[in-house]
Amino acid sequence: MVLDYTSSFHYVLALLPELVLSAWGMGVLLVGVSREQEGGGGQELGWLALAGLAIAAVANGWLYSGVTEEGATAMIAVDRFRLFANWVFIIGAALSIVISLPYVARQRLQAGEYYSLILFAAVGMMFMASARDLMVIFLGLELMSIGVYALAGFNRRDRRSAEAGLKYFLLGAFASAFLLFGIALIYGAAGSSNIHAIAVAVQDGTIATALMGPGVALLAIGFAFKVSAVPFHMWTPDVYEGAPTPVTAFMAASVKTAAFVAFLRVFLVGLDGLYAQWWSILWWIAAITMVAGNVVALVQSSVKRMLAYSSIAHGGYLLVALVAANDTAAAGLLFYLLVYTVMTVGVFGVVIAVGNQTEENSRIEDYAGFGWRQPVLGVLMTVFLLSLAGFPGTAGFIAKYHLLLGAAQSSLWVLSVILVLTTVVSYWYYLRVAWYMWMKEAPETAGAGGRITTPFATRVVLVVSVAVILLAGVFPGAALDLAAGSIDGLRDLVAGSGVAAGP
Repeated sequence: MVLDYTSSFHYVLALLPELVLSAWGMGVLLVGVSREQEGGGGQELGWLALAGLAIAAVANGWLYSGVTEEGATAMIAVDRFRLFANWVFIIGAALSIVISLPYVARQRLQAGEYYSLILFAAVGMMFMASARDLMVIFLGLELMSIGVYALAGFNRRDRRSAEAGLKYFLLGAFASAFLLFGIALIYGAAGSSNIHAIAVAVQDGTIATALMGPGVALLAIGFAFKVSAVPFHMWTPDVYEGAPTPVTAFMAASVKTAAFVAFLRVFLVGLDGLYAQWWSILWWIAAITMVAGNVVALVQSSVKRMLAYSSIAHGGYLLVALVAANDTAAAGLLFYLLVYTVMTVGVFGVVIAVGNQTEENSRIEDYAGFGWRQPVLGVLMTVFLLSLAGFPGTAGFIAKYHLLLGAAQSSLWVLSVILVLTTVVSYWYYLRVAWYMWMKEAPETAGAGGRITTPFATRVVLVVSVAVILLAGVFPGAALDLAAGSIDGLRDLVAGSGVAAGP
């Protein structure tokens, strides 16, 4: 079937995964309200939300063969790039919901609202990935952000959660203002907010340069905030530490993924012709983000704050792919986002287990002896940490290797060296947690060494996540081919707009 954008029905088909999740999210919300719960329980609502994600996954898979498109001037894309990103969002949301099930019940949170907000945030992410228009990206960004703002401050009985939600909302509003102002300037410069039309205007030299330069800068600031790039990262450690841990996992994985997907489509397609003007700025942001994120993570005593600065560092690694701006780097970025989602939600799943479904036992010292008292969780946590560090044999290593290949193709030798050296630095703070788990003896009063009850579903998800990380670390071909095919589709569907060849 060829997609005809003059037909409303075909628009519905193109947006089928988003429409399914939107309707399902409202259903979960209404079911939660009808139960008149003031808190507690609600695990069946979590499973109901997972069923909605499963149906959305089927719809996303059907789009590979059920609907195709012509041209690149429409507001919604139905390309493999968007569909690959949707898989990552669905996986991230599903994993986050599973590790949330016992936490929401233990903390007596409003289950209907909690799970529906995750679904609505995932819808916003999907709109960001499917957008071929800057305004659609902004609408998707706001839909995602509003849901995550509410989730960050969801535990109203916890002062830190309320503080995290308020900080994220205030700073996020400023970032959204920068992004919207940048969109307005780019629209004034190119005469359109359509990404393809902007690319054509840039290549034809018909843009107003005085407006385009500031517009691109403001757009980069808005995206940099969402990916926690230095110096727009200051909200990250406080929000990650204060938010409920399952929400932190969802933010660290899925929110970052959505921002990078939109970042890539806008800058490597719409603003490809201005590559010579923006690549050096992103070069410095990538370098500073890698260095600052890893160095500050070294001195953290809280595991959640350490993982927050680790997330900042990973944002720097991913920015290297945008600076390299070639097919290898772009495919490596997609593969990295998939792997990063799995290992990030997995590591936070173990953090939740260590805290026994609370926000306790959050210091690194609380992990002393944890590996011997909980050997299964200890081994799983060790694998997640090694993959985050980029240890050979894990998917994290393959992901960083392909980022380095992309950087090498664009002769970004200094940036490549910085990536390697900062990766080596990261081994210290990742393996420090593993050292406490296996080499330190837990005191008699250690909370993490006590009895920990981890639901069967959570254990299954953690084991499957580790299996995926190890399998993709040894046999990464299928996932890499899928990522590379998604980038090829991105280029093929945008006539006259290619991916830059690098500096």
